[in-house]
Amino acid sequence: MAFSHACPLRTAAPCWRAAALAGGRNLPSATRGNGIAGFPKSARILRSKDFRRVYDHGAKFSGPLFSAFCLRNNGDEGVKVGFTCTRALGGAVVRNRIKRRVREAVRARLELAGAGWEIVINPRTRAKAAPFSQIESEVEKLFQRCAN
Repeated sequence: MAFSHACPLRTAAPCWRAAALAGGRNLPSATRGNGIAGFPKSARILRSKDFRRVYDHGAKFSGPLFSAFCLRNNGDEGVKVGFTCTRALGGAVVRNRIKRRVREAVRARLELAGAGWEIVINPRTRAKAAPFSQIESEVEKLFQRCAN
């Protein structure tokens, strides 16, 4: 039997190759701009200059899953959050997975943080295996500590 790139006839789910040939229109990642709640760019720290300012002038809070640096800014534009992971946590796939999980916990609780804060979160090794509910509770604690 010759190797074929076509999808098997007996699969109930659509094949990834067929979806790729269709231009990726049915892929979940293709609909990101169409109603899926994301982490808005206005709430992110993106430049290394901003990360450095928070590290140098911010207060450090430690927890079992991550350490965080909080800096009160003078503006009322809301909270800004940045995420960093060291290479000691693992390869790129592991680091990105940790950042995605923490980012989702922060996104869901962004309104709990008071306006005018810049926060940089550095996950620790224990965050790799932590259940998502524990990450959520740690994020809530962090936002409460920064707000006071």
